[in-house]
Amino acid sequence: MLNYLFKSITIGGVELKNRIVMPGLMMGYADSDGSVTNQLINFYVERAKGGVGLITVGGAYPELRGKTHPGMLGIHSDSLINGYRELTDSIKKFGSKVILQILHGGRYARSSVSGIQPIAPSSIPSRLTGEIPREINREEIREVEKNYGEAAYRAYQAGFDGVEILAGTGYLISEFLSPVTNKRTDEYGGSLENRVRFLVEIIEEVKKKTPSRFIVGCRISAEEYMDGGNTINEAKTIVKRLEELGIHYVSVVAGWHESQRPLITREVPQGGFVDLAYEIKRNTSLPVIACIRIKNPVIADKIIGDGKADMVSMGRALIADPELPRKAFEGRINEIRPCIGCVHCLSVVFQGLRVECTVNPRLGMKETEINPTRNTRKILVIGAGPAGLEAAVTAASIGHKVVVIDKGESIGGMLKIASKPPYKEELHDLIDFYNTIINKYGVKVVLNREADEDYVKSLNPDIIILALGASPIIPDIPGVNLPHVRTAIEVLEKKLTLIGNIVVIGGGGIGLETADYITSKGGNVTIIEMLSRVGLDLDLAVRWIILKRLREKGVKILTETRVKEITSNSVIVDIGREQFKIETDHVVLAVGMRPNNKLAENLSKIGYKTYMIGDCIKPARILEAVRDGYRVGINI
Repeated sequence: MLNYLFKSITIGGVELKNRIVMPGLMMGYADSDGSVTNQLINFYVERAKGGVGLITVGGAYPELRGKTHPGMLGIHSDSLINGYRELTDSIKKFGSKVILQILHGGRYARSSVSGIQPIAPSSIPSRLTGEIPREINREEIREVEKNYGEAAYRAYQAGFDGVEILAGTGYLISEFLSPVTNKRTDEYGGSLENRVRFLVEIIEEVKKKTPSRFIVGCRISAEEYMDGGNTINEAKTIVKRLEELGIHYVSVVAGWHESQRPLITREVPQGGFVDLAYEIKRNTSLPVIACIRIKNPVIADKIIGDGKADMVSMGRALIADPELPRKAFEGRINEIRPCIGCVHCLSVVFQGLRVECTVNPRLGMKETEINPTRNTRKILVIGAGPAGLEAAVTAASIGHKVVVIDKGESIGGMLKIASKPPYKEELHDLIDFYNTIINKYGVKVVLNREADEDYVKSLNPDIIILALGASPIIPDIPGVNLPHVRTAIEVLEKKLTLIGNIVVIGGGGIGLETADYITSKGGNVTIIEMLSRVGLDLDLAVRWIILKRLREKGVKILTETRVKEITSNSVIVDIGREQFKIETDHVVLAVGMRPNNKLAENLSKIGYKTYMIGDCIKPARILEAVRDGYRVGINI
């Protein structure tokens, strides 16, 4: 029972129908000039249709110097107002309120995107971008402040209900607030009172340019998690000053993009930073939005019910399923397509690309529009991994009759194995989701069954979708068949505990995650990789975290190293022109996967119309598997 999440709340004279907030997210869907696109409108309209109370569009740069991404929204020109008006009108049709987040990148802006050297309070290089910013002078400070005010007025003209000033996560305003990046000796540096002056003057400018019944909120990092940076104590003082200025709410986040600790990945418990929001709430009368890793409506409801916050931000959860609010309100929580915390959405943004979602293959389309088939067919899906399951539920959702067969004892395929390393348990949420949706659409599932030709013939399908997965590659190395040699898949699937010295051959994502699993059980691990770097197939936002954890556990990583032979108690390797012997009790193979496609060839030969999807074409990530399944399921 959700007792608090769907209670209305009034912010700055504007009533919100519930406490669910879509935060500002860098989607990369804008045109190169910062203007609104149809894809962007579709994205936000789907979340409005899904029942979000407050949608935050953006961030949008108030001047070109603040642009961080090729597809970032702008609010720096009057020419953009009409596009935003179309966006706000489209959102408001469904009862959501909508505000615009204004974001100046500061030293996180990229000269390769804007063509301009980034500006900052002090000329301190950015670890995130490698940019060396130019120190901004007093006249330019005033210019930026005016640009914020004009941007807010454009937002008002475009039909937004308010604006949010992003003053956290390492962008320009937070660079002024933090002693880490603000080394100024004038009235904008030194004491906290001076460092907050830039933000104060921006808020004053924004409020001067907009009417009283126009929401002005602020998003801050309650803890920077930067050496020598602001903590919750400074954050409480900053919020008190903002309250004096008459802002209408504060949104509480944690960290900067440069912070050397996990912030939004699976290592962070759900709601892991709610206590920061609570600390702020205890010291202000402003409505407080709790943020980061809040993806479950039950947890969100409890946060509000416990008085930890007034509203909850559910960004990546709403990327995964735009209908989350409606499903929660209707008691269909098990039908919510879950965010699995992989942060692929963030990683692609750092590469200057448009956001993709591992679990939502319809992202950026008209996601909730389903056109029933006019030609119902009998579909057989062989394989109950992510590709097969997505194909099955998609085909069934448009009216086909679907049977899934799998040789395993339960559905999930490689998802079950991939969930075994530390901090990857949330993959079970995706399996649970598919279980629910399979039952909803009446998909028949046959388990513990090999898909031989005779059985397939007995089912008499019109179409066969082959999601046969892949098998571990066994390299041609002397000694590879010795009894102490196992594949990474076997170690994870059987939850083996390997004690002593273990050599993992292969430093891709599977090798690193298997090493992480083995060390969690007490093993001492050496990873051998023939390339110059490891984990190249992992997303940027998670790669550094697992490498940091492995280093802390004492895992040795040997790159540009080739395995010559495996013996009963050692692995012999070549490093450059020298040969070394590494003593070991166990050897684990993690050198890649090979497609399982033999059955596909046989079924095609006897005349069945077949589609191959997922790893049986080319081993890849969950993202590609789900996309493949959706593409075939929707187009049959």
